[in-house]
Amino acid sequence: MSRSFVVVGAGLTGAATAWRLAQRGESVTLLERATPANPQGSSHGSARIFRYAYPAAFYTNLVVAARSQWHCLTEAAGVELIRRTGSLDFGSLRDPVALAAILESAGVSHQLLAAQEAAARWPGINFDGPVLWHPDAGVLDASAAVHAMTSLAVEAGATVVTDWPVERIFRDNDGFVLSAANGDSLAADHVVLAAGGWLPTLLDELPSLRALMPPLRIRQEQAYHFPYRDHGVDWPTFIHKRDDIMTYSLPGGRDAGFRGQKLAEYNGGSGIASSAFNDGVVDPRNRKRVISYVERFLPGLDPTPYAETTCVFTMTPDEDFVIDTVDGITVASPCSGHGAKFAPLLGSLIADTATGAAPAPDRFRFRSRGVS
Repeated sequence: MSRSFVVVGAGLTGAATAWRLAQRGESVTLLERATPANPQGSSHGSARIFRYAYPAAFYTNLVVAARSQWHCLTEAAGVELIRRTGSLDFGSLRDPVALAAILESAGVSHQLLAAQEAAARWPGINFDGPVLWHPDAGVLDASAAVHAMTSLAVEAGATVVTDWPVERIFRDNDGFVLSAANGDSLAADHVVLAAGGWLPTLLDELPSLRALMPPLRIRQEQAYHFPYRDHGVDWPTFIHKRDDIMTYSLPGGRDAGFRGQKLAEYNGGSGIASSAFNDGVVDPRNRKRVISYVERFLPGLDPTPYAETTCVFTMTPDEDFVIDTVDGITVASPCSGHGAKFAPLLGSLIADTATGAAPAPDRFRFRSRGVS
């Protein structure tokens, strides 16, 4: 007998999960409180880093597996979703040599460079030590990916419902009822919570499930776009981690006119209770700090930002994802600011655990965090 699945949240994770469930012939409804990839969530915009370099081989191998699924998604949607730019890793806290060893073991093309060699190739960047280069990294169009997977989910039989904020989830006989503030309700045999920064609010209604979760911290981060001084130079993505500041950067996407470099300080924002409190206001102290960083390390950029935005990070203490199923509810929080690059693969992993086909990797499960 067919089961009904409701997926809450139409960001990258929810869209991928709905698509993968619908592909398997399941009855799927994708609920979104506003519209897919809306600015209050974590999946809006056209520029996210797609990279292979991780200090944990587990995640590098997961990126390798995800890349083939991005190829499948691109072919199915007929839309190019990843621009190849290459990526750099440097700084005293980044350890390019250790990262190179992990890429070597995963069979990912890479090169270690001295600071002087890197400066000759990328004169717009001031390097402060050895540099790791891996050329197959790039820029992912997050919003386009959400819409592509949502469309494919609908083609496979899923229903997408927008402007439907879930206020409460409660058990009813052998299934669940989801209710909205306006009194609307929807029944489901199984619920997948892929609500990103809205997850803490939903878990308030599910105390037994919340007790299993690692503590989540929601952060309102900010990102800036700085104009290129020389528009004829190709810029890579990069991650630069020092004792005094940690940054990530990538060529800006279509929503910033492709005319500058997107840059943000990692964990440079403030804590908020949930995505509901993302007010879109950039912290002027953070803006000043990031501009100072550009003046010190990025001579190839004009240090006056021409665009800026806020986004929501849902952080776990160890920055690992959370994917697990308990009593008919699957929690899917591929979070901590680095989940976008895995989206189509995560959709498959989440569909597996929601249907009972296979558990999620142990690293993502509640029991790996000392609970069961």
